[in-house]
Amino acid sequence: MAPYPLTGITVLDLSHIYAGPYCTFLLAMAGANVIKIEPREGENLRSRGDMGGADLPFAMLNSNKQSVTLNLKTEQGKALFREMAARADIVVENFAPGVMDRLGLGAAALTQINPRLIYGSSTGYGKTGPYRDYPAMDLVMQAMCGVVDATGYPDLPPVKAGAAMCDFGAGVHLYGAIMTALYERERTGKGRVVEVSMQDAVYASLASNYGMLHARGAAAPARTGNRHAGLGISPYNAYETKDGFVVLNAPNDHHFRAVLDVMERADLKTDPRFLTRATRVANMAAVDELLQSWTKTRLKHDVAKRMIAAGVPCAAVRTIAEVMNDENMHARGSLQWVDHPVMGRVVLPNSPLVFEGTERHPIEPNLPLGASNDAVFGEWLGHSAEEVAGLKAGGVI
Repeated sequence: MAPYPLTGITVLDLSHIYAGPYCTFLLAMAGANVIKIEPREGENLRSRGDMGGADLPFAMLNSNKQSVTLNLKTEQGKALFREMAARADIVVENFAPGVMDRLGLGAAALTQINPRLIYGSSTGYGKTGPYRDYPAMDLVMQAMCGVVDATGYPDLPPVKAGAAMCDFGAGVHLYGAIMTALYERERTGKGRVVEVSMQDAVYASLASNYGMLHARGAAAPARTGNRHAGLGISPYNAYETKDGFVVLNAPNDHHFRAVLDVMERADLKTDPRFLTRATRVANMAAVDELLQSWTKTRLKHDVAKRMIAAGVPCAAVRTIAEVMNDENMHARGSLQWVDHPVMGRVVLPNSPLVFEGTERHPIEPNLPLGASNDAVFGEWLGHSAEEVAGLKAGGVI
C-alpha cells in the first residue's frame, strides 16, 4: 500500500469550532501528524457538550489528532509554542484578526523562526477591509453572504441553511490553500502565509442566484423555495408523497421524457407546454402540478427508485437518522461505526478525500484534553519529566 500523501508533515492546530478543525481533520486523514493545541480549559466546542449534542461534532472533527494543552498567555507557553513552530510544517488558526500578533506569535514572528513554515488562517471577513474586526459565526456569515435571504419561500420570512455551510466551506478552502502552499514549498523551499475568509469562500455557491439577478434585475425573486435558484429548470422541486417528499430535477429534455415514461404519460410528450426546457419553465406551475398529482399517490422511496432506474436525478428526502446510516457511505468507508471511549458506539465520518492505492486512514477517536502533553512536550520537544511536571504545576500546560 502506498503511504499517505502527508506522511511526515507536522501540523500545529490552534483552531476551534468548525472551520479550522475541519481543515486540520482533512490534513490528519491524509497522513499528517496533527497536534491539536487547546487552552487548559479546552476549546469552545468541548464546552458545548454539557448542553447536549456537541460531543459528537467535536469527535467528528478531531479524530486522528494528538491533544495538548498550552497557556499562550504565559511566557513559558509562548516559548513552548515557538519551539513547536520551529519543528513544524504547518500552523492553522482561526482566531479573530490580530489575536496571534498580539501574543507575539503571528505569521511574521513564526516565519522568522521557521522560514519553511506554512501559516494558514481562516477569518470571517479577511485580515483586511472595512469588515476586518466584525465578529463572525456561521449564522451571521450566512446573513452577510446572502444565504439567508436566498433560502426559503418568497412569501415567507428567510431562513438559514440547515448546514453550517460557511464554516465548512471555509475549512475546505483553507485546506486547498495550505496544500497549494505546501506544493510551492516543494519547489522553492520557502513557506507562505495563506488566508481564507468565510465571506470569500461562500460567494460562488450562490452562482444561480447571481445569474438570476443579472438577468432580471429588480424583478429577480430573492427566494425560490425548492425550485431552481435561477428558475431555469423545470421540473426542479420537492414533491409530496404518501410518506414524505422526493426531490426531482430534469435538467434536459430527455430527462423529462423519461419522467413521463415513468409516470406512464407518454401522451404528454407532444404537449407544447412540455416540449422543451424553455416551455416547461414558462409553464412551471403546470409541470409541478403534473408531478405532484402523481407522486402524492406513491411512497417516496418507490418514486426515487423508479426515477433513478430511468436515469432521472431524483432522491427521497431523507431524515438525518437515515443519512447517518447511509448504505453507500458505510460500504465505501466514508462513514464508520466507532467505539468511542466517552460516547460509546457512534458513527464518525472519514475524509471525503480518497487517495487510490492507499486505504482510507483508520479513524482514531479524539483524545481527552491534554492526553498528548507528555508525548509532545516530553518526547517530541525533548523536555525532561521534571520539566513537564513543572509546566503542569505552573499552569502552563
